[in-house]
Amino acid sequence: MTETDWWRSSVLYQVYVRSFADSDGDGVGDLRGLLGRLDHLAWLGVDALWLSPVMPSPNADWGYDVADYCAVLPEYGTMDDLDELIAAAGRAGLRVLLDLVPNHTSDRHRWFVDSRSAADSRHRDWYVWADPKPDGSAPNNWVGSFGGPAWTLDPATEQYYLHNFLPEQPDLNWWCDEVRDAFDDIVRFWWDRGVAGFRIDVCNMMVKDAALRDNPPATEDDPFIMQMFGQRPIYNGNRPEAHDVLRRWRTIADGYTPPRLLLGETNVDTLENLASYYGSGHDELHLGFNFPFIEAPFEAGPLSDVVERTLALLPAGAWPVWTGSNHDVSRLATRWCGGDPDRARLALLMLLTLRGTPVLYQGDEIGLTDGVFEKEQLLDPVGLRFWPHYPGRDPERTPMHWDGGPHHGFTAAGATPWIAPADTPLNVADQRADPGSVLHLVRDAIALRRGSPDLLDGDYRRLPSGEGAWVFRRGEHTVVALNLSADEQEVALPPGPGTVVLGTRRHREGSATGDALGLGPWEGVVLTSRG
Repeated sequence: MTETDWWRSSVLYQVYVRSFADSDGDGVGDLRGLLGRLDHLAWLGVDALWLSPVMPSPNADWGYDVADYCAVLPEYGTMDDLDELIAAAGRAGLRVLLDLVPNHTSDRHRWFVDSRSAADSRHRDWYVWADPKPDGSAPNNWVGSFGGPAWTLDPATEQYYLHNFLPEQPDLNWWCDEVRDAFDDIVRFWWDRGVAGFRIDVCNMMVKDAALRDNPPATEDDPFIMQMFGQRPIYNGNRPEAHDVLRRWRTIADGYTPPRLLLGETNVDTLENLASYYGSGHDELHLGFNFPFIEAPFEAGPLSDVVERTLALLPAGAWPVWTGSNHDVSRLATRWCGGDPDRARLALLMLLTLRGTPVLYQGDEIGLTDGVFEKEQLLDPVGLRFWPHYPGRDPERTPMHWDGGPHHGFTAAGATPWIAPADTPLNVADQRADPGSVLHLVRDAIALRRGSPDLLDGDYRRLPSGEGAWVFRRGEHTVVALNLSADEQEVALPPGPGTVVLGTRRHREGSATGDALGLGPWEGVVLTSRG
């Protein structure tokens, strides 16, 4: 591994800026708050930070409705603050990635304000506009990802505009060359400022069917979400032309020294589809998020199956990425682990020992769980729409827990956090003082990974094990044994002596192993010097 592919040896860390650290006491996280917590991230040992959108936004979808792609939201700070953060992070050995939202803008973006001003406006073709059907209804049957029709009629021009999310998030028209040119300028603007790359929001949805054909009905074999919306979204997402855009950006990214990273939000339903966004392995995304892995149950069989199939399907030279939490997905400590700290330790050890790049979401390192919300507390438009069947994304967006003080140290004692904190005492200060904590396990796992050629780049090979256990070899001299069950397990090991170098139960570290190893419920170990 070289500086050219630095992400392969990195551990990435997602910062949901609004909920990370508040420096000015207004209850909203900001860039200077993050700047003041870089010491935690450097101590933890992560290599790069992915920041949720920091660009100006009216916050209809909490930053994912961008009103200006080349500025900073005043609530978060200034461009000078961001430049200072990038420089300070660099001195601490950390790179900074930003979130790019290319599928849609805010309806308050100057492009859309002009686009809807007249049918012949300068930016009309920058968005997807279409005539009504003869009966006045929407141009086709597309349903938005947040539910409801994907079209809104604009009375002034008597055409519908497309929005695959909220009506406040009109979709850009990626068939328009001017849109492509504008985004070339946007990515260069940020990369020239030292931004190390982008996480690209819903990159698989950018291009839509040029003929705006109706989506076919869902079948009983389709995923639940398709059945719920009644259709298979084959014409308003995953169009082959999206790959043209990614190849264009990859060419620009590879022209920088070091290359800038393209990390895609590839929320697709099959691993074959995921693999396609890597292109040849060298010409599209560097990394694509694996949602079949995130959505798998915390069981040895389903998770190991996704890992093996992913590694088999990725093109030569491509590199996987693994994560268990993010700002849109219930935290792993809740979703996979039910709040059980033993399971959380096991999940984190798994993520940090698989072949690929791990991504931690803020709070994962202390086993932080989701918040619990009543309807009147909800802020997320998705939760408000689907309550009580789905609480939305507020539970995983609660503030970071830094200490045991008011508001967990996220903001000033007299302030009101923008969103209700999670009701748990878990925090960084307490765990940093406890060598047996989840936090120290994560830190030690990152350090072990960094110092081990096997864990950084060694091949993955699953070894035979009983039901509920997952044992795999990394490289020549490292074995990872995980018991993803509530029962004690004895697992066979490759012949030869070994030593436990890291374990979810820390007292086992340094002990010698033979040809078999007993694992307690939800226990995992890393062994070295096997055969």
